[in-house]
Amino acid sequence: MTYLYVVMVILTMSLFAAGLLEQRNHLAQLNRIEHRVLVNGIRGKSSITRLCAGALRGGGLVTAAKTTGTAARFIHPDGSEEPVYRKFGIANIVEQIGIVRRAAAYAPDVLVIECMAVMPDLQEINQAKLIKSTIGVLCNVREDHLAEMGPTLDDVARSLSRSMPYGGVCVTAERERLPILLEEAAKRDCELIAVDPESVTDEEMAGFSWVTFKENVAIALEVAALLGVNRRLALEGMWAARPDPGVLSVKRYLAGDGKVVRLANVFAANDPESTLMNIQRLLDQGAIERPLHLVINCRPDRVERNGQMGAIVADIDPDRVLLIGEPTRSARQTVPAEWQDRIVDLGGTRPAADLLTAILAGIDDEAALVAVGNIHGQGELLLEELDALEELPADQPKRVTQPHRPVPAARGPLVIRGRLFDTMPGPTNVRTRNRP
Repeated sequence: MTYLYVVMVILTMSLFAAGLLEQRNHLAQLNRIEHRVLVNGIRGKSSITRLCAGALRGGGLVTAAKTTGTAARFIHPDGSEEPVYRKFGIANIVEQIGIVRRAAAYAPDVLVIECMAVMPDLQEINQAKLIKSTIGVLCNVREDHLAEMGPTLDDVARSLSRSMPYGGVCVTAERERLPILLEEAAKRDCELIAVDPESVTDEEMAGFSWVTFKENVAIALEVAALLGVNRRLALEGMWAARPDPGVLSVKRYLAGDGKVVRLANVFAANDPESTLMNIQRLLDQGAIERPLHLVINCRPDRVERNGQMGAIVADIDPDRVLLIGEPTRSARQTVPAEWQDRIVDLGGTRPAADLLTAILAGIDDEAALVAVGNIHGQGELLLEELDALEELPADQPKRVTQPHRPVPAARGPLVIRGRLFDTMPGPTNVRTRNRP
């Protein structure tokens, strides 16, 4: 018995020593990277990570990056990229240790890395132990992952704030819950910078060959400015950056019998607010037009999200609602009664060819097909089947200006960027600072 006890003590001490050695080596790798940017938020993290990396490369900074999103990628300083290998395909925040080691091998000026933690405690560990960012990004607060970070959006804002760097800087485009973010930033002695999307012009947005948002670009421009990159070089770097595989996109396909389908892939925006915002933007731009057929992909491990997608059917007002994946009942039961007769249930595991045939059967000549929910499972199969069709040249969308939205008053160490905030109501101790 004593022998087993001694063996257990030795093994425990060995594991403890190995952990200390691993932590020491990891901190040494972090110290080789002067600037570390951690991108957090609910929607758009992968795109912002790529935009920040592109902007910094444009300014001549050696920049490595890593996205998590639809398809995790490690982005080398020359802009080339490769998939992040995951054992058994399971994501774990411990993989950030290997990413830091790999990035440090380039001796980069900057590492831009997307936060992959959802649980609030893990978000704090990711920041405090794994990344130790010098610049944080908290892009937005949306209705998603409420089971882990909720139940309210105020709770989500506080959970996301746990990734703010102590004594550092955090950049945000969030408006509705700006006072909460300011309160959390003050606890961490963190300077909070609120950017104005309208500081990005339509002409600057025209340089992108893929769909992105002014909020994302404004954040990337601010991060670049904080690291000494001028606006023009930052924009040129962003224009040249590759889009994320899950980026909002519209493709035109020629199907059988001369039918034309405009596919709007909105899978990446899988919370209701972002989904509606993206669809409305595409309609305003003329990238898609009615008649509109809505595809909701359901997953058994995302039952709450399935229901959220069904609940926004009334706001989208589609001509048909096509339910795929499973369990489709979780989406069907939240669709308002007036739209129940527009539902076509294609649930279960079906061949992609059968799905596409059923979808095309309800299209006369030309229609928009908007895919929402979650891409994995039947959604991926459907996209692959559509990609096998002949792709037509895309129409050039028109540019639209986003509506003015006032920002609530806030107290504390807040730095404001842009015209939108020039007349922001509130106390006189709110500091404003504009870049020349």
